[in-house]
Amino acid sequence: MPIAIPPHRPRRPARSFPVVAVLLPALALTAPAALAEPTRVDPETGALTWETQAHGVSLSLTQLLPDQVRAFYLNRGFAPDDAERFALACVSMTVLRNDAAPGELSFRLADWEVRQTDQALALPSLDAWLSEWEARGVPQSARLAFRWAQFPPEQSYAPGEWNQGMLATGLPPATRFELIARWTVAGQTYEGRLADVRCAD
Repeated sequence: MPIAIPPHRPRRPARSFPVVAVLLPALALTAPAALAEPTRVDPETGALTWETQAHGVSLSLTQLLPDQVRAFYLNRGFAPDDAERFALACVSMTVLRNDAAPGELSFRLADWEVRQTDQALALPSLDAWLSEWEARGVPQSARLAFRWAQFPPEQSYAPGEWNQGMLATGLPPATRFELIARWTVAGQTYEGRLADVRCAD
């Protein structure tokens, strides 16, 4: 099934990589675990979305089904085994938006983490994925397509700006986890949480 890729129009060019497709919402300063139940269910695919909003910032994760991810990368030059490797890495469409924060929002994915019980895990980095694809012989054009489709590893958004892209946790299908996202606005660090997120099965 193809992945729909709606347009987005930030007011100024992104500082890192542009991205591919899908939804978003917001967070709070050291917010408690947010929504345990998904906020939306896609009536056609059954894909679930979790979202949270606070302090003028929105964050959301929407499941990308393995079949969707597989098809997306097969169509961009990945070999079946390579597409399968990423399709089973718990991929979500991630959207982060500075709706009305009191200043520029800045983040680095290196500061984000996923938690299972009391264990904190770093997200696989874009550089790590690209190194793996190069080692596996993925063509350069396919690696470039992969790079542009990912949620940016770091970026800054003025009020009204936002971005979106694929984000893999590296967890097995059907795993439950909590996402903890961190960013700064005007020198203040904020933390947003999405609780009981589930990798697509």
